[in-house]
Amino acid sequence: MTSPWYKSLSSVFGLRGLLFFILGVVALVTILAPLTSNSYEASSALVPNVYSNYRRIKEQAAVDYLDLRSLSLGTTLKEFPLCGKERESYVPCYNVTANLLAGLQEGDELDRHCEFERDEERCVVRPPKDYKIPLRWPLGRDIIWSGNVKITKDQLLSSGTVTTRLMLLEENQITFHSEDGLISDGVKDYARQIAEMIGLGSDTEFAQAGIRTVLDIGCGFGSFGAHLVSLKMMPICIAEFEATGSQVQLALERGLPAMIGNFFSKQLPYPALSFDMVHCAHCGTTWDIKDAMLLLEVDRVLKPGGYFVLTSPTNKAQGNLPDTKKTSISTRVNELSKKICWSLTGQQDETFLWQKTVDSSCYSFRSEASIPLCKEGDSVPYYHPLVPCISGTTSKRWIPIQNRSDVSLTTSAELEIHGKCFFLFLIHSFRFTWYLQFLNVSGLKPEEYLEDTQVWRSALKNYWSLLTPLIFSDHPKRPGDEDPLPPFNMIRNVLDMNARFGNLNSALLDQGKSAWVMNVVPVNARNTLPIILDRGFAGVLHDWCEPFPTYPRTYDMLHANELLTLLSSERCSLMDLFLEIDRILRPEGWVVISDKLGVIEMARALATRVRWEARVIDLQDGSDQRLLVCQKPFLKK
Repeated sequence: MTSPWYKSLSSVFGLRGLLFFILGVVALVTILAPLTSNSYEASSALVPNVYSNYRRIKEQAAVDYLDLRSLSLGTTLKEFPLCGKERESYVPCYNVTANLLAGLQEGDELDRHCEFERDEERCVVRPPKDYKIPLRWPLGRDIIWSGNVKITKDQLLSSGTVTTRLMLLEENQITFHSEDGLISDGVKDYARQIAEMIGLGSDTEFAQAGIRTVLDIGCGFGSFGAHLVSLKMMPICIAEFEATGSQVQLALERGLPAMIGNFFSKQLPYPALSFDMVHCAHCGTTWDIKDAMLLLEVDRVLKPGGYFVLTSPTNKAQGNLPDTKKTSISTRVNELSKKICWSLTGQQDETFLWQKTVDSSCYSFRSEASIPLCKEGDSVPYYHPLVPCISGTTSKRWIPIQNRSDVSLTTSAELEIHGKCFFLFLIHSFRFTWYLQFLNVSGLKPEEYLEDTQVWRSALKNYWSLLTPLIFSDHPKRPGDEDPLPPFNMIRNVLDMNARFGNLNSALLDQGKSAWVMNVVPVNARNTLPIILDRGFAGVLHDWCEPFPTYPRTYDMLHANELLTLLSSERCSLMDLFLEIDRILRPEGWVVISDKLGVIEMARALATRVRWEARVIDLQDGSDQRLLVCQKPFLKK
């Protein structure tokens, strides 16, 4: 029932005027609020930062107010200008020069620091002059356009790693050799070597050893990850920000999971016990510095019984000892491994393999107990400082990888750690199987998870039925082309901005779509990242008030389900969020936003400012939920 005050205001102002009135009040409250918060500012130890944040919110509120006023009056909103050439490869929060000026050193300047980010002019990042739409998967895994990545010929040829030996630079393309057995020292042999050290017959048996997820540190240009993907595994490449010759940018261009990430001074944005294997092949990390905290960070994210693979020259002297006493990095890691309950289980040539203990009681019986145990719980770190202690030893998620099924979340032992009883319906190997299992999520109702699973199976079918005619109409058959392939082959890299339990990812797998998903759990949402990672999916924690750690033009589709409503109470600017989405979206890429009607209307107005083609779709289910389907244009120079 409509309230009397609403009818009165509607009769005086009209609906459009009422909207303008409400938005004006909200904007004024936001602007004036800091003036009454002196007591808070006086009690804060970070007064300059608080003041700076409030001042920015104040300025942002004023800008938002003017834009919303234009919207309420039916005025066309002004498009954002195009950025200059200098921002074609712009990655916020990784300004080494600014970090050095701020006094950061000893590797800390290479880490992510959004607090030193300068306010830049709002503009739409354009692709480079030679940019071309990536080839469809799986062809795009082996051939990429050289103009799409910022890399020089010298950088391409300077490395001596296996990955680089598998690459060729031909005119405007970079070609990666297919793994057809013609290369004797290729990635297949390397993966088989690792499998043999574990005690397996071949690399196709990794899943039998409980290995599904691999954190690949300094992944080169992604050939090891590409091989693991062919084995139905989930590798995630992380590497530090590189202005040119970026490993992460090249891996993503190939359609492989990757993100900017290093841990010189801060923890990675993953919970403890997240990965089955951590891999470092000539990754350039000096593991014995900073009281071995870099190696402790590997131990933190490694699951019980998981493996650390290090490929490093055995005769290369590294460390902090005098020259006459320097030892190889593998020797130093082996010395440190005894203090954290790792055991050296294999070595072939320059490759070493350590296994983390499966027994948490090991830490109580160490002969060298110089490294203490951490006292924190299962909290998910968000770029917290590195810690000089061993994490995760008391976690409820302490389950050896060898004790798990090869199906995501299917054994009672795995699911008891997540607590409540419910029926979980899974599809695996074309068989329908019912499992009576347990799922442990604080405050999660069993029917909520099951409903979410079923909703996304249905929603994904709806998405593809909506996108199929749009894709075919927007991508007509070009001269000389064969008939278009199914639309999902044009969507490989997907970013789910509010992933919850990762059920969009699950639905994509169930329906055989050749896409992978970076499942993002917002920091202000319920922490479901442990579930996502335990299911064998790629995932990360992120604050959407900050830029995402990736290069421009790295995702084919971004999906946001109720994210805008979630962020409505935060300090974020939706305009900045849409510009950030545009930055990381490929030309001709897609944005699918599901939210309430009022929020969707606002989002459509912002979509026009970043030059997207936008369509609002009524789901015809009687709810106020709407879909906003947008496509980013290819802004050619």
